[in-house]
Amino acid sequence: MFIADGWNDFRVLDAGNGMKLERWKGVTLLRPDPQAVWPMDEHKADAIYIRSETGGGHWEEQKQLPESWQVSYRDLTFIVRPTGFKHTGLFPEQAVNWDWMAERIGKSGRPARGLNLVGYTGGAAGAGAKAGGKVTHVDAAKG
Repeated sequence: MFIADGWNDFRVLDAGNGMKLERWKGVTLLRPDPQAVWPMDEHKADAIYIRSETGGGHWEEQKQLPESWQVSYRDLTFIVRPTGFKHTGLFPEQAVNWDWMAERIGKSGRPARGLNLVGYTGGAAGAGAKAGGKVTHVDAAKG
């Protein structure tokens, strides 16, 4: 297993009861994670994602959140924006893949080109481009 340990602005604080408690640069979010099936103590969060019975859901803010804010991973900067379907616009566990790509591009000694299909957040495309690659990012999501 590879661990995304280059984060300063993101931490998983706890998980369990089907939820994950995360800190995104000073903002604490509690959101569903169906793989966290063990018990977890109760925690305070700045916002809690509440699933709707009809699909989707909403963030119940315990304190007012900014509409969006920036977080950094190594030399990359991203915008975090909680959505109506529990996501934040970024998958921090994917950082190990960004590191892998950046290392391969940096060591290639030649121009590198990549196609990021279904890129969603753009994390991989941004990491590849920052490492010197020419990356085409494709995603059908309007956001």
